[in-house]
Amino acid sequence: MRAHEAGALHGDIGSRPAWLRTPGDVNALVPQLWPRNVTRAADGALAVAGRDVRELAAEFGTPVYVLDEDDLRSRCRDFRAAFPDADVYYAGKAFLCRAVVRMIAEEDLFLDVCTGGELATALAAGMPPERIGFHGNNKSVGELSRALDAGVGRIILDSFTEIDRLTALARERGVRPGVLIRVTVGVEAHTHEFIATAHEDQKFGFSLAGGAAATAALKVIDEGVLDLRGLHSHIGSQIFDANGFEVSARRVLALQAQIRDARGIELPELDLGGGFGIAYTTQDDPASPQELAKRLRKIVDSECAAERLAVPRLSIEPGRAIVGPAVFTLYQVGTVKDVDGIRTYVSVDGGMSDNIRTALYDASYSATVASRASTAEPMLARVVGKHCESGDIVVKDEFLPADVQPGDLVAVPGTGAYCRSMASNYNHVPRPPVVAVRDGRARLIVRRETEEDLLALDVG
Repeated sequence: MRAHEAGALHGDIGSRPAWLRTPGDVNALVPQLWPRNVTRAADGALAVAGRDVRELAAEFGTPVYVLDEDDLRSRCRDFRAAFPDADVYYAGKAFLCRAVVRMIAEEDLFLDVCTGGELATALAAGMPPERIGFHGNNKSVGELSRALDAGVGRIILDSFTEIDRLTALARERGVRPGVLIRVTVGVEAHTHEFIATAHEDQKFGFSLAGGAAATAALKVIDEGVLDLRGLHSHIGSQIFDANGFEVSARRVLALQAQIRDARGIELPELDLGGGFGIAYTTQDDPASPQELAKRLRKIVDSECAAERLAVPRLSIEPGRAIVGPAVFTLYQVGTVKDVDGIRTYVSVDGGMSDNIRTALYDASYSATVASRASTAEPMLARVVGKHCESGDIVVKDEFLPADVQPGDLVAVPGTGAYCRSMASNYNHVPRPPVVAVRDGRARLIVRRETEEDLLALDVG
């Protein structure tokens, strides 16, 4: 069993702790952890797409999320090439802003949103509404109304209340929106319990084992107001093992066959969700889009043959796998503190307000000094933030040069997914900007919040 499989259910999220790894060259970059256009110059400074990170820090400040735009676009193209006969939905919850919506639209991807705010961002950026899928376990009347009025292509139904709600709204408008039924398939994914979404005891979807999924599908068909296009399954996030997808596909397609036998209808679509893992540390070994496509297509073809079903049009929803590796966060070191020889704490000017995943999921990250080279011996350090919490940890354990000092820049790769999306103003810290770099040019796509922004909301 791989390390990420053995440890994931205990909160490790796919990596062994640093003290079980052999310290290497503290100046080395492991390619799979970094955006494709990140390099290290002779003086040790990192550059992304031709821009020195010291220049970026001087121009935009720190902390700052740095997006390698060509890397993101190439990952979009990799998924499109691997799934040429499928619909690839970018999962906007990973990270969404108008610039990213335009990028994924230009790369011919679809877009998955799960709130009214995400839908508003997509529409404001010009995403064709028919290329949008709308998720969510508690979509309001207002959100569903906006989706119908905009002409959203797919609405993923999550409860009987939502079926009734959407049916009434569609009947009022005289429209017949395309819908999918989200099926909870009872798969125990190898991931943290908070991001596993296909076991029975959780809030998403209709239970397969309890019969709710079949009842929901037949209800939609019999009422005839909504256009049931297919079934949807999502087993969780940061998944490396394809076995869960195989079990999920088998169970969902068995339900497809049950619906066919009950109503004589073969649903034309199947969405297997996303959750494909990425490398946060050297212990992670994610599959390529080509490998994923080969495995998923084999699974679907085999199960359709077994159930005597026509092969439905497949959809997938990568989010983290596209934007996660394309971004790193750049911090500046403020203090370095050795605690009685137990551990060295390297404090940076961000923390859990710009990356809550370590505190929330016990996630593991890597880090490197980004502004210079060092000949010092490697030192086991913990990179921590500036917040008033002992759990304010950015990187739990990493080998950094023993001469790391205030003013150094530290870069943490793999922060494109869920870091800015889940960022907060804890301790009234403004959220960092997002800067996209391409062909040597850097542009601000999400500006830094200011104290004035925070005070503007305080109307008491």
